[in-house]
Amino acid sequence: MSKPLPQDRYPNARRTGGSRRWLVWALTALVIVVGTGIAFVGYTKFSVKEIETETISYDIADNSTMKIRFTVTRDDSSREAVCVVRARSKDGSETGRREVYVPPSEYQTLEFNTEIKTSLPPGMADVYGCSFDVPGYLTKA
Repeated sequence: MSKPLPQDRYPNARRTGGSRRWLVWALTALVIVVGTGIAFVGYTKFSVKEIETETISYDIADNSTMKIRFTVTRDDSSREAVCVVRARSKDGSETGRREVYVPPSEYQTLEFNTEIKTSLPPGMADVYGCSFDVPGYLTKA
């Protein structure tokens, strides 16, 4: 019986280098994928939006009417837009909503005052969102 040679007792350097290289490539790919995902989420959350709104104030007119005052700022003020405003009751449920037409203008920021009819006593109002996709029934012929 022959004794094992010293090189047979220890791993070959070529064999372990290949598995380490594969691990480095896999970790690099993982870091790139995760970094791209974080960049995408950051861009979508914090990028400049085409339309921005700000609620200035809201007042309860009566048990079925809420008044809201808000501004709309568009990056392209020559385009018409629509904003949806809503009233909510004290428990947070939506009790009324209304679409507000935003006409083309020479000014980037416009201020609006409107009333929202509610199905329950209102507690607060806010701008739900705005869009450049204006439905045909809101445009002026």
